[in-house]
Amino acid sequence: MIYSFLSDYLSIIIFLALALMLSVGFIVVNYLSAPNNPDPEKLSAYECGFEAFDDSRMEFDVRFYLVAILFIIFDLEIAFLFPWAISLGNIGALGFWSMMIFLGILTIGFIYEWKKGALEWE
Repeated sequence: MIYSFLSDYLSIIIFLALALMLSVGFIVVNYLSAPNNPDPEKLSAYECGFEAFDDSRMEFDVRFYLVAILFIIFDLEIAFLFPWAISLGNIGALGFWSMMIFLGILTIGFIYEWKKGALEWE
């Protein structure tokens, strides 16, 4: 039984061990060889391109969220569009119309952002 397990999974175990050793090795080499000369500019806090405020619960402009939604819309569209296009011959009419509904929903989201002015930045 153990021989069958090893013959089936030994290559995967070796691959995982090699990947783990390489990852840890790269981290150690980077830690040992990286220069360590911090200055005030490197040590300063930054987020979203401006200095931190005293209140962490301040309101952000809705355009930040709209740009994030826009990114997600196009990211999802591309992530699902390539595999769909490759297998279009095998999935038939149901797959085609399912993707058209999906693209329609994404288009509605895009139009919503366009109307809200997320594409116009000062």
